Amino acid sequence: MLREPQARDRAAFIELLASPEVHTYLGGPRPRDELEREMPEVPERWPGSFVVDLDGAMIGQILLRRATEHHRPAAVGKVDLGYLFLPRAWGYGYAAEACAAALDWFEGVLPGEPVVLATQTANVGSMRLAAKLGFAEVERFRAWDADQWLGLRSPVPPSG
Repeated sequence: MLREPQARDRAAFIELLASPEVHTYLGGPRPRDELEREMPEVPERWPGSFVVDLDGAMIGQILLRRATEHHRPAAVGKVDLGYLFLPRAWGYGYAAEACAAALDWFEGVLPGEPVVLATQTANVGSMRLAAKLGFAEVERFRAWDADQWLGLRSPVPPSG
C-alpha cells in the first residue's frame, strides 16, 4: 500500500537512510546520529512522496519529483522516479508493484508527462526494475566515480 509518511515511520526512515546496503549505489549511508538529530517527528509530506507500507509497517519510500539542474540535461523538467527499500523487503517484487502503482497515480494526476529514472549501471536489480517498468535508455554517463544510466518512460497513450 502507498500512503503519506506518518510519525510512526520515523525509525524506518532513519534505518533506510542509514543502511549501508540501501546506499551501496547512492554514495553511502548517512550517519545514524545525524539522522536522529535532523529527522522531524513526522517525516516531510509532499505530493509524490509515498511510504510503501506492508502489513502496517514501512518497508520503503517512493519519490516522484521534478528533475532540476543538478540532474542530467535530458532529465531537467521531467519527473524523476526514485525509490528506496529496506533490505528485508528486497527480492519479493514489492518495488515493482509499488513503483507501478506510483506511476499509475502520477499518470492520473499529470497525464502525458514523461518520467525519468537514473541508476548506476552496476545496480543490476535497479536496471531490471527500470526495464520492467517500461523505461528505455536515453543515455549513459559517468558521475560520482561510477557509470550511470538514465532511462525515460514515455507517457502511456490514451486508449480510445
